Amino acid sequence: MTNSLRYFAWPAIAGLLAALLILDRWVLPRNTVDSGADTAMSYAAAVRSATPAVVNIYTAKLISSRNDPRPGDLFNRPSSRMPAQRQRIERSLGSGVIMTAEGHILTNNHVIHEADAIQVLLQDGRSANAVVIGTDPATDLAVLKVQLEDLQPITLGNSDAARVGDVVLAIGNPLGFGHSVTQGIVSALGRYGLQLSAYEDYIQTDAIIHLGNSGGALVNARGELLGINTLIYTGTDQSRGAATGIGISLATPVNMALFVMEDLIRYGEVIRGWLGVSVAPVRGLDERRPGMQLLEVTAMAEDSPAQRAGIQVRDIITHIDGEPVQDGRITMHRIAQLRPGENIDITVQRNQQSIDLRAIVGTLRHSPTI
Repeated sequence: MTNSLRYFAWPAIAGLLAALLILDRWVLPRNTVDSGADTAMSYAAAVRSATPAVVNIYTAKLISSRNDPRPGDLFNRPSSRMPAQRQRIERSLGSGVIMTAEGHILTNNHVIHEADAIQVLLQDGRSANAVVIGTDPATDLAVLKVQLEDLQPITLGNSDAARVGDVVLAIGNPLGFGHSVTQGIVSALGRYGLQLSAYEDYIQTDAIIHLGNSGGALVNARGELLGINTLIYTGTDQSRGAATGIGISLATPVNMALFVMEDLIRYGEVIRGWLGVSVAPVRGLDERRPGMQLLEVTAMAEDSPAQRAGIQVRDIITHIDGEPVQDGRITMHRIAQLRPGENIDITVQRNQQSIDLRAIVGTLRHSPTI
């Protein structure tokens, strides 16, 4: 009897031990209290990847001012002598992003506008004077270049793939503190109408930025560049006279910035496609798609690509290259990124008839026509 129990007991004990091992290893939750920093949420890898490509920019501008004489001195000063000229240096700061191993740096135009000297400070402590390769006031972007070795360009992301709610990090030189990082999310996409620019398409984020962050990097959680931090939006509380809008930061999408940068490097200016029409948004004609926005031609330049293609004032543009027009601003951006000489198919509605036309894209010289 004792031997029989022994034969039955050992398999039962072995099975129990195996079950406990399975529960402990695969089923029961792991104790993370003592696991330390390894399990904590961290963006250190993204920051480590992107920060070497973000630079601090310091500019100096020589300002000439005239010493106006005091009223009592006018009668004691010989009429042949002019008021003395005085000069002072105006300094400002910003940020930039290393885009190529050859030393091309992308920043905002307003960071370096009219600067007489531009100095770039890298994250590794090196510094160099920068030269301006080109500027594009229409998008508030500029390209600089420095002569330094072993530069680490930033890894590029795809701003078209950005989603509201994605985690983003802003890296720059706020208030001259040096390299700093703030974290937030993508709050909205395609923001426009905030400045006198025809090419606004901002990424809105709540990652806090300050003066000096302009031109710095907005990166995703993998450290890939999504945009160039450009604006801090503030309103005014009329009742208190105080600024409001903390946490509304705007960045130029990297896809737009790359288009501008490549043209500035290659041509020294941005070459944008042009049809030569002024348009106004109108509600879509299809009742099944009430949110669709079409474009009505309100004016046309003489001998423009649009006129040569047969487009007329009051035509309603419904399709571009076979794709429905849903947002006039996006359509304008799309045309601007076409190259002169390219063909573009345009479908218009005229007198309740749909007409297919083809235009040869020209070169934009003056805004705001497309």
